[in-house]
Amino acid sequence: MASSRTSVLCSWFSGFSGFSWCPWFSRFSRFSGFSWFWPLLVLSVCVHFDQALTEEARSCEELRLGQYLCNGPKIDEATQEPENCLDATAWVECLPAPNISCRLSNGTEVRFSGKEVGFNKTISCRNVSGYSYKVAVALSLFLGWIGADRFYLGYPALGLLKFCTVGFCGIGTLIDFILIAMQIVGPADGSSYIVDYYGARLTRLSISNQTYRKPHLSL
Repeated sequence: MASSRTSVLCSWFSGFSGFSWCPWFSRFSRFSGFSWFWPLLVLSVCVHFDQALTEEARSCEELRLGQYLCNGPKIDEATQEPENCLDATAWVECLPAPNISCRLSNGTEVRFSGKEVGFNKTISCRNVSGYSYKVAVALSLFLGWIGADRFYLGYPALGLLKFCTVGFCGIGTLIDFILIAMQIVGPADGSSYIVDYYGARLTRLSISNQTYRKPHLSL
């Protein structure tokens, strides 16, 4: 009975793989004394290996960290932002590591050597409209008492009020200098300051209804 079961198993696997495994299974089963365990173990390993070989290559955009390297963005000297920045989003070219195979956006599977571009990755950037951070800080420091900083940033009413009150007797000048230096007060049109791409940039954090708050564990 055991040898007939082994023959049925071998016949099925031979039809699956296209190779005659029955003589090998029979000799191995008689030698080991286990008519079912070892053939099933070898079968499962071979099937798993066959699936791994025939598995479809993943998309290049699904590669993990360490499997690709992205080039740095090309920075515009005037805006100090990536040249292709649009709506606070830019893209950079990414190169898969050598001997990595993946599918391009057109569905073609390619094995890379480390020098070919596999996909484009989006990065964040800032929308600027010509207001320099250095100029705003300098105007606030030296001419803030006459409202030059507010005029420059597009707040003519506050600039005129500071001019008439000599910077609110100096108190408004100090407050505006701190707010501008900390990039809390920006241009009136809602754009960002022009700051060196690798300079002192501040990221504003805020909490909204979409912000996840980690619950505190009850003591």
